[in-house]
Amino acid sequence: MSDNDLLARHRAVMPNWMPVYYGDDALEIVSGSGRRVTCSDGRTYLDFFGGVLTNMIGYDIAEINEAVQRQLATGVVHTSTLYLIRQQVELAEKIARLSGIPDARVFLTNSGTEANETALMVATNVRRSSQVLAIKNSYHGRTFATMAITGHRSWSGSALSPLQVSFLASADKLRGRMAGMSDGDIAEAAVDDLREVLATVTAGDVAALIAEPIQGVGGFVAAPDGVLGAYQKVLSEHGILLIADEVQTGWGRTGEHFWGYQAHGVTPDLITFAKGIGNGFALGGVVGRAEVMNAVPAISFSTFGGNPLSAAAGNAVLDYVLDRDLQRNAARTGSIILDGLRKLDLPIVGEVRGRGLMIAIELVRPGTTEPDPAATLRVFDECKAGGLLVGKGGLYQNVIRMGPPLTLTEDEAREGLDILAEALRRAEAAQRVG
Repeated sequence: MSDNDLLARHRAVMPNWMPVYYGDDALEIVSGSGRRVTCSDGRTYLDFFGGVLTNMIGYDIAEINEAVQRQLATGVVHTSTLYLIRQQVELAEKIARLSGIPDARVFLTNSGTEANETALMVATNVRRSSQVLAIKNSYHGRTFATMAITGHRSWSGSALSPLQVSFLASADKLRGRMAGMSDGDIAEAAVDDLREVLATVTAGDVAALIAEPIQGVGGFVAAPDGVLGAYQKVLSEHGILLIADEVQTGWGRTGEHFWGYQAHGVTPDLITFAKGIGNGFALGGVVGRAEVMNAVPAISFSTFGGNPLSAAAGNAVLDYVLDRDLQRNAARTGSIILDGLRKLDLPIVGEVRGRGLMIAIELVRPGTTEPDPAATLRVFDECKAGGLLVGKGGLYQNVIRMGPPLTLTEDEAREGLDILAEALRRAEAAQRVG
């Protein structure tokens, strides 16, 4: 069956708000090895997007396959958390130890969305309040409450909400309230903004502030180091909890730290995680202080969260990350790509940003900060033509975003950089002709 036939079947049974990359040239990935995937047409690509930063270790990793096969061989894929699950307990112990939160408790889920929903349930119970603070340009999930705290219009599928949400300014340096500011001025403005929001549009107790250390879908926009710590000083004056959404920034991806929050001199009350920890198996969760996590007054559990199969994969993934110091590898290979992109000095590149193996290129019309989604699409397609898969994002769909597997080699980093540079040059040339 051709990709076109499968695409037609997809469109006949899937909702039209569920996007597929490359339009009529959509890809079906049929196999993978290391950092490369092969599609049904036989072509192989270097993958710099990793299933939206989820295939964190890459493809066909023996240690993960073997852990999953061992669990499958027992015949037990699911029992529910009404029974003890050894793999779940072992994984929770590791995550609690690594979280940086003293006396931590862990609840495992199926996804980042469910993890954020759980964090909201916990925080609103602790504070007996449905008021939540979030950041503009953020993304936290696709369910009812997580859409409400998503400050990104393209991903807000409903205006209805079970929460009262107030949004703080994004740290975007190209446009908006923080445009053109130095890091120090951004930090000061962010705190002033928080105090103003608390003084004007909230009433009484506020449950929590939820923040991504680096905004994922928002195009890898990041506040300067220390901003979350500055926020927490204000939050603690009011008893407001801090939730760090580490769904994309966790497990050493930023290179400099194991968790994104660690760049800010702060310890969150709750951390949410998902994506890379399962390397493709459905796995997420929340880790937080015991007194906070234990505040839920009723019975609650996740039917499939932390099931024996996913937890076995999670244990293997986390062991692989730690045993091979993939955080250091992310710093090393990420710097090759980031440094190379910053040396290109092309007028269509408004900003190259990121840390470790979270890398973004924002495309603009030359001489302005006006977003250029058409040039972005051209770069996106040129990368595919050159054998590289990348992602898109940003509020205006003008950001190429990349999250290669943490196992990326230096040679693969240079290979991907060469394809990216050529794609950018081609887009630049096409813009001049146009």
